[in-house]
Amino acid sequence: MISTPGNERQWPLGAAEALERLVEGNRRFLEGKARHATFCPETMAKLADGQKPFATILGCSDSRVAPEIVFDAGLGELFIIRVAGNVVSQEIMGSLQYAELHLETPLFVVLGHEGCGAVHAALDHLHHGTEHPTRIAGLLDGIVPGLAGIDASLPEDAQMREAVEANVRWSMQQLRATPEARTLALAGRLKLVGAVYEIATGAVRWLE
Repeated sequence: MISTPGNERQWPLGAAEALERLVEGNRRFLEGKARHATFCPETMAKLADGQKPFATILGCSDSRVAPEIVFDAGLGELFIIRVAGNVVSQEIMGSLQYAELHLETPLFVVLGHEGCGAVHAALDHLHHGTEHPTRIAGLLDGIVPGLAGIDASLPEDAQMREAVEANVRWSMQQLRATPEARTLALAGRLKLVGAVYEIATGAVRWLE
């Protein structure tokens, strides 16, 4: 955990406080009041001893969406997994399970973003049959099932807005379906939320 003003909190955090920290971090980011951590030898030594992030975030690889900046978080505060289209795969599941079992983060966030290229490509394939190179096609296979309800007659920007949200919810649905997630949720030890980052404004829109 980075030692910065206003960041002296005790571990472990609950899911509600973890979510509030993300909301407040995005507020500081939007207001131009993001904190700038000062890295001293003592702080770096503490980070070398181990990590105790307060939230795990599954996000997109898009270079415009950096969770540490968006949520004004320091090193050691967020466990971040990034892959194009925030798709869920065995490798992603393994990373999330590590966060559950070993890091014990109380909050898991699936973070999509407006204008996601992977979602756009999946929607284009679904509605127009557009083909993509083999490995990209394999990635899109993880997105297409979540877009089945998108109305092809809607304007393209409306389709994309719905598709980005639908993809976040699809990823969340797959995570909730795991035995570990069901067990932890029933025990009140896990909170999973979805969000969409609006690149044009910098705001994070939390999904109900």
